[in-house]
Amino acid sequence: MVRNIKLLIAYDGTAYYGWQTQLNKPTIQETIEKALRVVMKQKIDLTGSGRTDRGVHALGQVANFKADTKIHQDKIKIALNANLPSDIRILESVDVHPDFNSRFDAVDKTYMYQIYNDRVQNPFYARYSCFIPQILDIDKMENALKLILGTHDFQGFMAAGSNVKTTVRTVYDARLLKKGSLLKIYIKGDGFLYNMVRIIAGTLIDIGKGLIDISCIDKALTDKDRRVLGQTAAPEGLFLIQVNYKK
Repeated sequence: MVRNIKLLIAYDGTAYYGWQTQLNKPTIQETIEKALRVVMKQKIDLTGSGRTDRGVHALGQVANFKADTKIHQDKIKIALNANLPSDIRILESVDVHPDFNSRFDAVDKTYMYQIYNDRVQNPFYARYSCFIPQILDIDKMENALKLILGTHDFQGFMAAGSNVKTTVRTVYDARLLKKGSLLKIYIKGDGFLYNMVRIIAGTLIDIGKGLIDISCIDKALTDKDRRVLGQTAAPEGLFLIQVNYKK
């Protein structure tokens, strides 16, 4: 009997060229599919909730696949983890409705961008944060973050090289939390454009440094001009935290 199985996945993206399979380059999708072939004894096509770029991490990526197997759902994650490198882990494996699609059924996603803000980088955060030694104006960054809330055309917050039907997205929640030297930017939305979260994070960093004014946010939303915003923040600070689905 063919079953549809959903996976909850965590990974350190440092050694990979993103989620999606690429020719002659290691990716998360390809690595998991190889493990699935070993466990399931058949070719498996894995569908992810969305792509993550090279060097980006995940604590809550979701994917699904269909397979003719009698392996109990709880044992699938155990078998996969035994065949995966230590920087990729399957946290859950559960049977779902035959029509479930991890990409098209997602209703919202939450990303977190992590900044290590101190005079000296902590080596234990080097792979999992963007290091900023300059003093940042946190109040300005928080005020700028509020401006992206709601439904907008985020074309100006998209990197070149993307082909999408619409650039309108809704941001449900956006907040910045500071604990010691760590700054964490959380953004929850119905979807995200190519490099959108990293562009937002980089713009907040440049606003915090005083390099650009907070007014650039409204200008980018109005004029749809990427050039008025700040840098695209480094990939190692970005984490896909959670993907939600209709109950």
